[in-house]
Amino acid sequence: MIFTENLKRHIDCPPCEVEAASVAEALAKVFAAHPRLGSYILDDQGGLRKHVMVTVDNNLILDRESLSDPLDQNSEVYVLQALSGG
Repeated sequence: MIFTENLKRHIDCPPCEVEAASVAEALAKVFAAHPRLGSYILDDQGGLRKHVMVTVDNNLILDRESLSDPLDQNSEVYVLQALSGG
């Protein structure tokens, strides 16, 4: 799992490898090692925050609420903070 540089400016989130069957499972494992990261990425219902995007193998995930998008052994997951403003 790779976190973009703009996220790293705000919170400790080094790249890491986890074995998981879904995006939710992968994030849970990362959050276990970096607890502060969870509240930065997820809202109070456990879905992605409005300005956070996750890609799996260069495709945006479809399930932003329960994060059920599947992963395979070689999936590349990127977590990005979407920038807004003008």
